[in-house]
Amino acid sequence: MVPDDRRARRNVIVLVGAQAILGAQMSVIFIVGGLAGQILAPHPCIATLPLSMIVLGSALTARPLARFMQARGRQAGFLLAVLAGAAGAALAAWGLSAGSFWLFMAGSLLTGIYMSAQGFYRFAATDLASEDFAPRAISWVMAGGLAAAIIGPAVVRATDGLTAIPFLATYLAVIGLNAIGPFLFAFLDSPRPVAAASQPVMGRGAMDLIRQPQIAVAMICGMVSYALMNLVMTSTPLAVVGCGFAPTDVANIISWHVLAMFGPSFFTGHLIARFGAERIVAIGLLLLAFAGATALSGVELPHFFGALILLGMGWNFGYIGATAMLTRAHTPEERGRVQGLNDAVVFGGVFLASLSSGGLMNCSGGSVVAGWNAVNLAMLPFLVLAGGALIWLMLRPKDA
Repeated sequence: MVPDDRRARRNVIVLVGAQAILGAQMSVIFIVGGLAGQILAPHPCIATLPLSMIVLGSALTARPLARFMQARGRQAGFLLAVLAGAAGAALAAWGLSAGSFWLFMAGSLLTGIYMSAQGFYRFAATDLASEDFAPRAISWVMAGGLAAAIIGPAVVRATDGLTAIPFLATYLAVIGLNAIGPFLFAFLDSPRPVAAASQPVMGRGAMDLIRQPQIAVAMICGMVSYALMNLVMTSTPLAVVGCGFAPTDVANIISWHVLAMFGPSFFTGHLIARFGAERIVAIGLLLLAFAGATALSGVELPHFFGALILLGMGWNFGYIGATAMLTRAHTPEERGRVQGLNDAVVFGGVFLASLSSGGLMNCSGGSVVAGWNAVNLAMLPFLVLAGGALIWLMLRPKDA
């Protein structure tokens, strides 16, 4: 019998729209957040700390948000998140107006709640999908980021210089993006959560899940792919401007980076179905290594463009592949626990990477070039960790 994926396809359309329009705020904030932090921060070593607070907010709320959606449904969780995104942008705008780094940080922390929810779009796409359609559903939702790659930098360019306070108009525009969320999610056909009383079997505990090799390796590869992408991307605006280029060059580089992050999603799901998730993750890790090598080879605009394009492609293959590995390794009853645990681990790693990025960039070596090289050299041990774990999993006997 051919599976009926009509409801799943409808949800994919809604989630692609959410990824495109609401997701644009993340590229906006990652373009201007570090530059705004550099203006407000009391010390240059913590210029990227507001971006780290976004990731920390995401890491802290991933598991509670997963439990909330397990109990109340995807729709309720996503609406809560856009409310937090709007509130975070408003608080950040207030911080810019008042010249307060700490208010700006508090707004960034709230933005992390939205970022956490955006990570669940890919899981929501599989809720009603058949096993064959699920990888494609994940890929198509992630492909919505292509539009975000156009919308986000366009918002930055359109709002640049509109207010005397740098970036204030940009954060006000982010509030407007979040206001579209309730209209989009009104069309989401989310399955009703099953009452707790009818679910006596809750599945394995967190430690038992982590001990399962496929889950553990998927988490490691997903964390490394996302964390290394964030490590380099966070420092890119500071490196580009520090090397004498304009903020508009930053917007263009980040735009191509985000296009590279989500563009391959049109065929990533087909590649996973044909060659297996593990092989696609391996290609992603190799692309991340090539990105670091390109960045270390020079600091002209072509080097920045090349490194960030490879970085985006590596993230796409590594992160989507790891997500596909994870969705095959748990039961429906364990879905909320596994997804929340995974995103807490992933964004915990991303937080540490983001936190390290500003210190490596601004406070190592005494020059912009030395700091940029330090950021890219820091990728190596983590690529070795993820690559080693993936090879170990692929060489294990199938019946182990």
